[in-house]
Amino acid sequence: MPWFSLRPRDPADPRWPLPDEPEVVLKAADAAEARAKFAQAYPSEPFGTPAVPVPDSGAGSFRNDPDALVVSETAEPPARRA
Repeated sequence: MPWFSLRPRDPADPRWPLPDEPEVVLKAADAAEARAKFAQAYPSEPFGTPAVPVPDSGAGSFRNDPDALVVSETAEPPARRA
């Protein structure tokens, strides 16, 4: 399986769940699966908000804005050292 890099199109996007990390790299069969894994791992507003009571679809969600995430195939990331 290839590796995919996901990052916000706008680096200042307040919906990005990891402000100290510019991208997330994960393994997936294709770009669509990479998006699905990201959405599952980082569900923005998983219970909704008072203004938008529908789970995972509030203003903090990338679900209905696919152009906000840039998904590209990348090399295997280096192992993190503690």
